Amino acid sequence: MSERSETAGRESMSRETLGLLIGLAGVVIFGGTLPFTKLALTGFQPAFVCFGRAAIASIAAGMVLTAFGKHLLREHAVMLFAAGLLLVFGFPLMSTIAMQTVPAAHGAVVLAILPLTTSIFAALIGGERPSVLFWLCGVAGAALVVFFALRDSGMNLTSGDVWLFMAGLAASLGYVISGKIARHMPGWEVICWALILTAPISLVGSALLFHRDYLHVPETAIVGLAYLSFGSMFLGFFAWNVGLAMGGIARVSQVQLLQAFVTIAVSALMLHEVVTLDTVLFAIAVMTIVALGRKTRVTRQ
Repeated sequence: MSERSETAGRESMSRETLGLLIGLAGVVIFGGTLPFTKLALTGFQPAFVCFGRAAIASIAAGMVLTAFGKHLLREHAVMLFAAGLLLVFGFPLMSTIAMQTVPAAHGAVVLAILPLTTSIFAALIGGERPSVLFWLCGVAGAALVVFFALRDSGMNLTSGDVWLFMAGLAASLGYVISGKIARHMPGWEVICWALILTAPISLVGSALLFHRDYLHVPETAIVGLAYLSFGSMFLGFFAWNVGLAMGGIARVSQVQLLQAFVTIAVSALMLHEVVTLDTVLFAIAVMTIVALGRKTRVTRQ
């Protein structure tokens, strides 16, 4: 019995570790979202960036589902549509609006609030019960993020910060819903069906918001929109949803705190944003907290 228990324990830990690694791959892709949103805004309006990326991604999703002969399970349709509204429209639109007024590197640290808010929703509707130490780590990380946002804005929350916080809430709830569905179907199918079910909105919205001037936008704007469509909106969720389902929503969500480092690096290299020592130190502090949270106990019902 003890040998069987040890074997089961190793298999469970191996599954959790693999889930963390797969989730990390999604985080790396997501890390480019804010910088590439900045690029897309050099030629497109925020609303078109939101609907346009969703429309392009939904076409890709339709092609993939057709190629593999997949059919929608109707019992998941409502939750898939809800996840789509939050992840396909909620987070993209609000984060795009925020990128008009705040640097991408600043936004990266503010959005480090995501793991805590995701854990809250996971506890409320995801059937997960993190330990007290887990919550303490989450609250400490969130407090650092809020302090950073206030300090970086002269102790005043800007409209960009508010939009980012709202975007974080939308993403967190969407992650939990899609993570729950990913326990019953492959993670890549979850985002594909979410895109398909919301496709009428994104396609109509893109058509209404399209302007002929968009035919002559800078190449950088096209590159930005392409990355958001195929990376942030599509491939990133493939890895992320699988990771959440395998490793647990609350635990894997903590890996997203590392997303700040990816965004900061991309912002400095691609956008030539000045990354201050304070920004790096705050990111390191948050990373240390997530490392502690990684070692805490999370039970799944």
